[in-house]
Amino acid sequence: MKLFVAAMGASNYTYAEACPSESLADWIRAHVNLFTFLSGTPTFVVCDNLKAAVSNPDRYDPGLNRTYAEMASHYGTAILAARPRRPKDKAKVEVAVQIAQRWILARLRNQRFFSRAELNAAIKTLVDELNARQMRGFGSSRAELFAELDKPKLTPLPDQPYAFARWKRCRLAPDFHVEVDGHWYSAPYRLIGELVDARIDDRTVEIFHKGQRIASHARAPNRRGHTTIADHMPSAHRRYGKWTPAAVIAAGERIGPSTAAFFQAVIDARPHPEQGFRTCLGILALVKSYGAD
Repeated sequence: MKLFVAAMGASNYTYAEACPSESLADWIRAHVNLFTFLSGTPTFVVCDNLKAAVSNPDRYDPGLNRTYAEMASHYGTAILAARPRRPKDKAKVEVAVQIAQRWILARLRNQRFFSRAELNAAIKTLVDELNARQMRGFGSSRAELFAELDKPKLTPLPDQPYAFARWKRCRLAPDFHVEVDGHWYSAPYRLIGELVDARIDDRTVEIFHKGQRIASHARAPNRRGHTTIADHMPSAHRRYGKWTPAAVIAAGERIGPSTAAFFQAVIDARPHPEQGFRTCLGILALVKSYGAD
């Protein structure tokens, strides 16, 4: 279990949440919960340099994970990644982590919790106490300073919270489908061989080419199946590239009649002939390693 900690720049207003891991999904969920807790979003977020946030930890031009950048865009904020091994870049939250260790973790260390929700409920109570506590030298609490200094500057939350989605880069196969979690989804056949980006959330799979959405599918619950939109198919199964059902079966004939018969059976078993191409091409690829005989 990991503890996610965030602190506001002017008021030191603190947020903490227990997360199962440092995975991308947990990292994004913690940010969504943070912005809900604040009832707004700051102009920018200075984040730690973990893998879920930063895909390329360059000192001068770090590359953000695409899902993280999309989440920031949804909330109208900007992400500034701290430099590797430069804790002073995020000094505010480094201090907040120390306070969370003493004020939250130390007080909970002898308690047992039977769910993450139960643990986070206890953490929330202690966070509220921490933010309501008077700070020495300030004469005010974090909550009072937040209401005075930070909250008026926050951007209002969007109508809907960000729905977690991950991205996958893939190449459109000769059967004009891309594979996502063991299922195949179609895209326009004219883009066969092109690199595309699949955006995957709980309900949909969207496919993009050079930033333009070219296909959208309902997420399929089953593996080893195909989801095909008829408009993505070549009309009358016309030739695209060099592969047609007849060409695939002819390639099987050059290995032997049994191979051609197998290819015919695979193609006949699919709702659309092109859906069988991937299996047939996999068989043809074996010739390179083992020979036709």
